[in-house]
Amino acid sequence: MPSDAPIVTRRPDHATVPPEQAPTPGPAPGPAYASHRKIHPKAVRGRYRRVKTLLGVVLLALFAVIPWLRWDRGPGLPDQAVLFDLGSQRFYIFALQLWPQHVYYITGVMILAAIGLFLATALGGRVWCGFTCPQTVWTDLFVWVERRVEGDRGDRIRLDRHPWTAGWLAKKTVKHAAWLAVSLVTGFLGIAYLTDAPTLAVDLLRFDASALAAGSVLFIAACTYAMAGFMREQMCFYVCPWPRIQAAMLDEDSLVVTYQDWRGEGRAPLRKSEGWDTRTHQGFGDCIDCGQCVQVCPTGIDIRDGIQMECIGCGLCVDACNDVMARIGRPGDLIRFDTLTSQAAKATAAPPPRYRLIRPRTIVYGLMLVVVGGVMTIALAMRSSNDISVLRDRAPLFVTLNDGRIQNAYTIKIANMSLVERHYRLTLAGLPQASLSLSGDGTEAGALSLSARANAVETYRIQVRVPHAALTDSSTAVTVTLTPDSDAGQPVRHDSVFLAP
Repeated sequence: MPSDAPIVTRRPDHATVPPEQAPTPGPAPGPAYASHRKIHPKAVRGRYRRVKTLLGVVLLALFAVIPWLRWDRGPGLPDQAVLFDLGSQRFYIFALQLWPQHVYYITGVMILAAIGLFLATALGGRVWCGFTCPQTVWTDLFVWVERRVEGDRGDRIRLDRHPWTAGWLAKKTVKHAAWLAVSLVTGFLGIAYLTDAPTLAVDLLRFDASALAAGSVLFIAACTYAMAGFMREQMCFYVCPWPRIQAAMLDEDSLVVTYQDWRGEGRAPLRKSEGWDTRTHQGFGDCIDCGQCVQVCPTGIDIRDGIQMECIGCGLCVDACNDVMARIGRPGDLIRFDTLTSQAAKATAAPPPRYRLIRPRTIVYGLMLVVVGGVMTIALAMRSSNDISVLRDRAPLFVTLNDGRIQNAYTIKIANMSLVERHYRLTLAGLPQASLSLSGDGTEAGALSLSARANAVETYRIQVRVPHAALTDSSTAVTVTLTPDSDAGQPVRHDSVFLAP
């Protein structure tokens, strides 16, 4: 082969290509997961910081106080104003008492909460995430504790980089002890909604609490300590689904945190010898690239890069930027809550449109709130305080008595949801010649008189006997009707069947 012959590369299909067309190796693949970068948010003062602090204090106070409120429901009933008693399957919310039969009310509340969240997002972006989400509120509390013990952002960064010393160990110990205390209180309060709060507190202090109660408190405490103390923004990035759903809720008229790049770019540090006329002549904008908006952000993003999934809409970057603008003598709101429609108009020097509060999206959400809320209100107002369930015995399906009559047995459960004992009349429709009797009582009648204690479920077993000649089919539909005495509510009915040979 001649020495100047071209070198070729063999492909799998045995084709040859010259070296200049041969594929070049790409960069080596990087790690599948990026390592966690700890965020040290800087303290900031301003309008949105005050709102965020006020809401956090109010929500934490409500969470801590509500389990201790009392509500007199009468003898034999819990006097805790808000109690989700899973053992007795009762939800007590002030004057409202919900039984397992009322599970659809809980579903309705969840639907209302979801629609309300959709409406809030369409109007104000991620205001829920930035101001009222439990993860945000508890993270704010933990960061506040961290700042009080270790100092502001720069001090915490230096402390994390500092080798272990007695002072380093003391600060870390105090911080984590405070975090654990907050977590344990949170765990106790979380379980206090499920049982009597004063009794639980006394049992825990005396170490007499059940293993289930103590374990539940420790579990919630551990979750709080991990999520608010360490995971923080990672809960928003990787665990919470809402950042990925919110894109469908937003439109061009939703209020979101925006950076006015038409005014701030190009960005460059401000030199003491520079005036704004000189900067403008050089093509620089109002952004002096101080990085304060990034340093105060609890998720560590740069809002100047545009709207991002990681932005929780807390507005702290607005406060930080406005503080910088005030100190250098420039107009505020370089970063602000605004709509994309308004930003596009301002970028072209056109008059910004008025904020559209009423638009198709908000109208639909508002109507859904009204409809669902109205249905829930009517259902609550008209709910019955009596309920009945009928279970027909399956073994045997029927019994033929000596006199030729056919007997079916049923288990009747009467739920008296009122606070007084009630008496009822039980009748059976669909079998004209049927007679009813209680199990163990030989007395037969066309109707039975039954009773139920206050706030309790009473169980009865009854037999229904019908002459064989009166039956026209092997399966006859029947309706059991429970009628309360006097004006103690409307009759309740339950459909069943009567089986015969």
